[in-house]
Amino acid sequence: MTEHIVSSYDEELKNLAVKLTRMGGLAEKLLTDSIVALHTSDQDLALRTIEADEQIDELEHEVEEAAILMIAKRQPMAVDLREIIAAIKISSELERIGDMAKNIAKRAVAIQSEIIAQRAILGIDHMSRIASEQLKDVLDSFAQRDVDKAMAVWHRDSEIDAMYTSIFRELLTYMMEDPRSITYSTHLLFAAKNIERIGDHATNIAEMVFYLVKGEPLREQRPKGDTSSFTPADYPQSDD
Repeated sequence: MTEHIVSSYDEELKNLAVKLTRMGGLAEKLLTDSIVALHTSDQDLALRTIEADEQIDELEHEVEEAAILMIAKRQPMAVDLREIIAAIKISSELERIGDMAKNIAKRAVAIQSEIIAQRAILGIDHMSRIASEQLKDVLDSFAQRDVDKAMAVWHRDSEIDAMYTSIFRELLTYMMEDPRSITYSTHLLFAAKNIERIGDHATNIAEMVFYLVKGEPLREQRPKGDTSSFTPADYPQSDD
């Protein structure tokens, strides 16, 4: 971070970074807690996770207000302006990640009375671990201004997409084979989609880190591995 003649300017920038760090830590915790609640049918944890999302929302408002005030008061240019713009956009991505985690927690509440199909949820657990790693790594890349680490997150997004497609196919098969599993499987499908979207938001943050450090947007086409929209339904064959 550039040192400025006016020390209060540096304090304002540091305060912005502190708020983003707090948002990132909360987003990571919400994701972890929502998956634990889903796996263990812990309704109390799910409800606490849903309520905790308000903290991220409030921090996003604080970041936006502080950033707008800095732009009006300091009239920043070059890297300073990129710092502030990146803070606004990253806070928005973290707020959306909080929303996705809250949605997963809501699914945990909705299916808490259902019989847990452990095999079906294993893939979601694995997918959520990768998403958590992506989120942690991209937040580290922002703190360290590490473009290489940010690009590693960017390239790995297709792995989460591919896992989502696999889970989509598996849950679709469960629903076709046993109509009693439709409600539970549908909730898990939404949970898996939320995790896939968290991966997308982490990738968006990686692109912002690239812009912040390089001073230009990343123009490469983002690698994608989600083919669920093209997945056909293989209905079970009748014995007749």
